[in-house]
Amino acid sequence: MRLLIIRHGESEADILHVHEGRADFELTEKGHRQAEAAAEYIAKNYAPDRIYHSTLKRAAQTAAHIAEKTGAPLRAEEKLMEFGNGLLAGLGYDEAREKYPPVKAAPHEAFYEQETALGFRYRAEFMLSKILSENPPDSTIAVVTHGGMINQLYRAFLRIPHDGDYGFRSGDCCIHEWLAEDNKRQIIRANFVPEIYG
Repeated sequence: MRLLIIRHGESEADILHVHEGRADFELTEKGHRQAEAAAEYIAKNYAPDRIYHSTLKRAAQTAAHIAEKTGAPLRAEEKLMEFGNGLLAGLGYDEAREKYPPVKAAPHEAFYEQETALGFRYRAEFMLSKILSENPPDSTIAVVTHGGMINQLYRAFLRIPHDGDYGFRSGDCCIHEWLAEDNKRQIIRANFVPEIYG
């Protein structure tokens, strides 16, 4: 199975410089142009059979551009949402640091109404298992989600422990291409941004 893991385009939170997470901001005009360009690239180079996407607006709008260009059906999945950042969602960085200073938490613990690290990883494991099990092995599946969730999907896909100190960068509307064949998993490309837009 070919997996296209795609981050959403630029959102209003990027312009406002606030914590996004579960704050449900829409794409900016630039974000829509990025999504349109990524959709054109995907339509020319792949034939996705299905598009799974986060229910948050920025991801759903990005997925809609891809569906329009490729004709692939959309499937909204709440478990593909970004990290549940609780009371920090929508706050400016300085205000958040003042109100809710960082706290070191065990993987099963959470502060400020946030999601636990283990809960976040579980959602990625669940979605990866679901996608791999409910689609034919020869299919191409697009997944439109968020930077934090992409990190968790990488860890699940590569079977990295939940506390492994690894990070995977994701630019606006970037494409990560993976192959899953039986028990073999390969990264074909990572953080690829089509050079169609500025």
